[in-house]
Amino acid sequence: MWQVYILECKNKSLYTGITNNLKRRFRDHLNKTARYTSYNPPVKILYTENFRTRSRALKREIEIKSWKRDEKIALIKTNPFAESD
Repeated sequence: MWQVYILECKNKSLYTGITNNLKRRFRDHLNKTARYTSYNPPVKILYTENFRTRSRALKREIEIKSWKRDEKIALIKTNPFAESD
């Protein structure tokens, strides 16, 4: 399973990415192994969507990245990320 995710960064920016392991990827962002988030550390995961293939997740990531901030915030409000145990 692949996920598209949106992070809130310390500078209040929104970062969109894809992964097949969300916990590991968030840890990578915290450990500054990702370029953008090494300068703008993530604070929390705001949104996720699940996809069966990397290709579909990548297409959705590209779509979301093309949106303005207010469009991303509207998406987040429709289905926020809720971490489950």
